[in-house]
Amino acid sequence: MSRTTATVAASLPDHWEQLVTTALLGTDRRTPPGVAPGPQTPSDLLDAAAAATVRRRAGLCPARPAERLRPAPEDPRPPLPHAAARRLAALLADRPGASGGGRRGAAPDLMELLPQWLQAANARGYAAPPQALPALLDAARGRTDLRPAALRFAGPRALWLARLNPDWRFALRAAPGGGPSAPGLRDPQGIRRLWQEGLFAERVTLLTALRSRDAAAARALLEETWATERAEDRLMFLDSLRAGLAPDDETFLERALADRSRNVRETAAELLSALPASALAARMAARAAACVAVDRTRDVPTIVVEAPHECDAAMERDGVVAKAPAGRGERSWWLGQLVEAAPLGTWPGRLGGRTPEEIVALPVADGWQGELHAAWCRAAVRQRDAAWSRALLGEPSAPEAGGPGAVSLTERARLLAALDAGERAAWVAGFIETHGLSEAFQLLGVCAVPWAPPLGRAVVDALNIARDAGSYPWSFSGVMGLAERCLDPSEASRLDALLAIPDEPEDAAPGAGSYWSEAFQRLVTTLRLRGAMLAELTPGEPAP
Repeated sequence: MSRTTATVAASLPDHWEQLVTTALLGTDRRTPPGVAPGPQTPSDLLDAAAAATVRRRAGLCPARPAERLRPAPEDPRPPLPHAAARRLAALLADRPGASGGGRRGAAPDLMELLPQWLQAANARGYAAPPQALPALLDAARGRTDLRPAALRFAGPRALWLARLNPDWRFALRAAPGGGPSAPGLRDPQGIRRLWQEGLFAERVTLLTALRSRDAAAARALLEETWATERAEDRLMFLDSLRAGLAPDDETFLERALADRSRNVRETAAELLSALPASALAARMAARAAACVAVDRTRDVPTIVVEAPHECDAAMERDGVVAKAPAGRGERSWWLGQLVEAAPLGTWPGRLGGRTPEEIVALPVADGWQGELHAAWCRAAVRQRDAAWSRALLGEPSAPEAGGPGAVSLTERARLLAALDAGERAAWVAGFIETHGLSEAFQLLGVCAVPWAPPLGRAVVDALNIARDAGSYPWSFSGVMGLAERCLDPSEASRLDALLAIPDEPEDAAPGAGSYWSEAFQRLVTTLRLRGAMLAELTPGEPAP
């Protein structure tokens, strides 16, 4: 560009702005530059604007060419079988109806099958079809529960797409290595640079990914900047240590007990109490044991409790919250925290060499049983102790199935999570056989999928009993939805007998039989569809 052309181009913006200002104010109040005032001024203004437009367009300099877009990375995993790819497209195309609630009909809910399909595809190591990636990312954007499985299945090409579309940026935050400058986990300098300079979300993702690969390196990285981190950030970073928690973390967690943030101190104490061999666990065991003993002078050995009379500074440092919630006595509040944090291995030796079952069967004096057993429940959940969980659950056929220490369905579900999958399913099956389905929803949610045969049979039998009782199936819609996703597909043939509309008893709700028939039709159709899905993901396996 010549010097004259450059000068003209530089003056064009100012000239254009003057013309725009004149048009806004009116030619009777301002005369445009280079135009004589008079009746022709409006026309002259338009002519000047047209000429300026031509000059502006002619004076534009060509922009620098943008960097050529790099191709998407290759995905080395094997491609999906054709039938499975078609099934994925159908699942992704299904959207919830716009009609809101009401009758669902007999058609399966395909979007509810997508998580299970993704889990199966990931287990077999397949790569996502490139043409399905946009719909897959859209589905994951709308449902956070889909994101881990969807992003794993989508693979590296999903991150490549996410950098091009702001709507999919969540993938960059959710996937390890998703950030534009995220280093590989074998790049120490890049890791340290991102840890020191990255955004908070990038740092959390980095720490979580590194913790899963090298727990000690992640902890060392956190220790480097711990003193300068904000309290809310320290809490989030500390929470990442739950994954792979080990005795090597104790020294760092002990230092965190002196943190200036109460929430950080409490989290550090909780993590230390989950390490039975830690010094904090030993201190809590000594305090709790001093409060609980067996009185052998009575006709029946009885547990006696002497709750703490104060919460001293050492207890607070170890995570005991001094101020009790409204409606709770201070002493019972302190006792519960001590027992919850003490290793469960403390009690057999302290209480006469008894087993967990024998301990929870002992009477507890002065009304302390509820508080003591509830604290043991929380300890069993925290320490994932199967023996204590089993003892506190009791027999599923017990009245109200409360067990010696389970005080709520939520607590029972947490205790069940400590048992192996088979025992968990057997306990819930026994619960349903005795108490029916009305309170079983939370318990079913912690059972492994597909449900073990005894559990599946118990659920189907209970649904059949509910149908024969003549009530509407809507009261069991939650359990029915779980059954669609969790029953073994092989159970479909056993349900054929339930598809017919039953004879309705005189006291039955009007039309209940047809609603039940429709619900069982949907259940059978969904089970067969799930069976077909799994067969499509396993070439050579015949469809059911």
